[in-house]
Formats: sequence, structure tokens, C-alpha cells
Amino acid sequence: MSSKPTLVLGTSNRKKCAELVTLLAPLGIELKTLADFPAGPEVVEDGDTFAANATIKARAQAGRLGHWCLGEDSGLGVDALQGEPGVYSARFAGPNATDEDNNRLLLERLSNTPLERRTAYYVCHAVVADPQGKVRAQSEARCYGRMRFEPAGSAGFGYDPLFEIVEYHRTFAELGETVKARLSHRARAIEQLYPQLARLLAQGEWQ
Repeated sequence: MSSKPTLVLGTSNRKKCAELVTLLAPLGIELKTLADFPAGPEVVEDGDTFAANATIKARAQAGRLGHWCLGEDSGLGVDALQGEPGVYSARFAGPNATDEDNNRLLLERLSNTPLERRTAYYVCHAVVADPQGKVRAQSEARCYGRMRFEPAGSAGFGYDPLFEIVEYHRTFAELGETVKARLSHRARAIEQLYPQLARLLAQGEWQ
């Protein structure tokens, strides 16, 4: 049994877990996912903001699993769609939508919107709660870009094949995981969260 402090990544999305593991590995803690808890809690994400959903996940899962838990909620906001799909990013095209379904609907909604009006941003809000369900750290970050007229690239997930980083003239799906790990909304949110977690470890509050 590991003597290291444990943090449960409160998501079942394997690609999201892989990103988080890479970003948090330098803390030197034991990282687990919901896959390590087959009977883990189902959480209803009924908040109307990314912060609300991340907090719901972190507090509920930490309290029920008896471990420190990171709850993260993220999604896409498109300026020409008044911030949609927002908190509904994962289910934009319906409750059982695939990434392809969501991307297809987004392109339909944007239709012939010109490139200069296709500005968009990814948002990530991350919350860490202790085993009692108390929020102990949180952060939020954004990554700005614009939406392409058609998908490009095979890496990443979600809206990555459409989301172009203007300075690179490439979508996240074209840039790949190494570059995304430096530029993404999730990377930036974890970067802000990191010193908060390191402080909790140094103070001996995380057992």
C-alpha cells in the first residue's frame, strides 16, 4: 500500500485523465482515477457554470470516496454563439453525443460565419476538495483561438480538430499532446493550482 498522499482525478474521460496525470506527476503524489473505484459515485453536473460543476464533482466524490479529489469542468465558448456551447460542451448535440456529433452541430450553427468572427475560447475550472468535502484549492484559466471551417488533425479530443491556435496556424488536434500540454486551458489551470497543492503538501495538511 502506498504511503504517498493520494489524489483522485474525478473524471472517467481517459484522455482527460492522461493529460491531468502528466501535468500533476511532478507533485510526487499517488494519482488515481474513478476507474480505480468501480462503485464510485455518480455525480449530477447540474451547475450553470464551470466553477459550479467542478465544485459539485470535487466535493461529492471526495466525501464519498474518502480521498482528496480533483473535480474539473471544462468546455468551449464561441463568441458568435454568445458563449455556447459552454457548460453543455460535452452534450451539445444531445445526451449521448459523440465528439463528431458535437463538432458537426457546431459547424452547422456557425454556418458561413466569417473567420474573423469565429473567435472562441476553452475554459477549465479545477477544484480540489479534501476527504470531508471541503474545497481546499481552485483555479480557472482560458485558452483563446478560433474555430476552423472543417476539422484538421487526429490528436486530442472534443473540439480540438476545430479549435485553432492562431499564432501557430494549427488546431490542437494538429499540434499534438506535447504542445497542447503547454498551451491548453487545462494546462494553465493546473499550473495555477500547482503551488496551492504544493503548499498543502508542505504544510502537512494532505495525508
